[in-house]
Amino acid sequence: MRRGIAATALVAAMALAATACGGDDGGSGGGNKSAGEISGTVTYWDTSNEAEKGTYKKLAEDFSKKYPKVKVNYVSVPFGDALKNFKNAAGSGGSGAPDVLRTEVAWTQDLANIGYLAPLDGTAALDKESDYLPKAAAGTKFKGKTYAVPQVIDTLGLFYNKKLLKEAGVEPPTSWTELKAAAKKIKQKTGKTGLYLRGDDAYFYLPFIYGEGGDLLDTDAKKITVDEEPGVRAFATARDLVKSGAAITDATDGWDNMQNAIKNGDVAMTINGPWAIEDTLAGKAFKDDKSNLGVVPVPAGSKAQGAPQGGQNLTVYAGSKNLDASYAFVKYMSSAEVQAKTTEKLSLLPTRTSVYANKAVAANANVKFFKAAVDKAVERPWIPEGNSLFQAILVEFPNVVTGRTSPEQAAKSVAAAYRKLLKGDWK
Repeated sequence: MRRGIAATALVAAMALAATACGGDDGGSGGGNKSAGEISGTVTYWDTSNEAEKGTYKKLAEDFSKKYPKVKVNYVSVPFGDALKNFKNAAGSGGSGAPDVLRTEVAWTQDLANIGYLAPLDGTAALDKESDYLPKAAAGTKFKGKTYAVPQVIDTLGLFYNKKLLKEAGVEPPTSWTELKAAAKKIKQKTGKTGLYLRGDDAYFYLPFIYGEGGDLLDTDAKKITVDEEPGVRAFATARDLVKSGAAITDATDGWDNMQNAIKNGDVAMTINGPWAIEDTLAGKAFKDDKSNLGVVPVPAGSKAQGAPQGGQNLTVYAGSKNLDASYAFVKYMSSAEVQAKTTEKLSLLPTRTSVYANKAVAANANVKFFKAAVDKAVERPWIPEGNSLFQAILVEFPNVVTGRTSPEQAAKSVAAAYRKLLKGDWK
């Protein structure tokens, strides 16, 4: 994720593209078009969560029904480890690197910049490109080339326990101010906490800064803006929710603690995305009555309402020795048919416009909500350093919400880190 390794990594990647093996047994160029039929092995690193991976594993392995001479080596890789592990494998000559990697949208430009991804323009992987949602497609490009295909698109929403809010006599809040007031009534009437706020994940800072009318960067002006007034107010708003008792937080193990809290009915609300729907519904507060889970837009700040655009792409390793089979696999995994199946099973948002016409997809209330939310979501900076922008926030956000650092100092520290990260004519 560090800037400065691009030049040497690119040279290395050019060499390993000709020599390295992405797949194992049989991944020795058996997919060449000149051979007349795709064969060999495709190793696929899947970063989906525990509630999703069973579905993705079956879909991936079903690829062999279409191409019987291709073996799919499905590997479930923890999301938090995947980027580092892929860079280590690709950067050390390709040993152990997958042929196909499921990448968070912010990883694509980073990996393309250092030469680890194969361009997909003109390949079988990039099928019916005009069918992709424009926002989803935007995160697949780098310097005029396409290095990924969109698999799912997402954003954040406010998950809430309908029974707890009804018992407290409150409506789902539309602003952080309303959430504070609702949380007070929830505590008085039910004894439960209003919100679990993740303090250990920088992604959850973004709705706060968007809500204050700001952003981390102005990419058009090449200006760092996180330390301007909206960025400071964003940190202050998050801190106030915890300080006031409207929210609880944790600087470690945020995902597990948040999910346990909402699933057990210990908190009334969380901020989360469509990837969390199935896991949340499995909790005792919802499993017997799935309609008890409600989802509404993330609360607004003092200036606006906004949530980040997220999602997952499918990318092909530049050093794969089975490119043709890898391209075919990516085409299959991002096809309308497979996307419809993942939506039916997991309520994930398709990236293809045509899939939304599917009756089962159109009838899914959570998909309907999140599609409208995605249409309004704020695009993140599609730059090689995009993923690295989170690191400085990750250092400061826990300190702010737990009261160890002031909002002003946090915003100033993040901006200072960005000025070291972003070279050239950034100001």
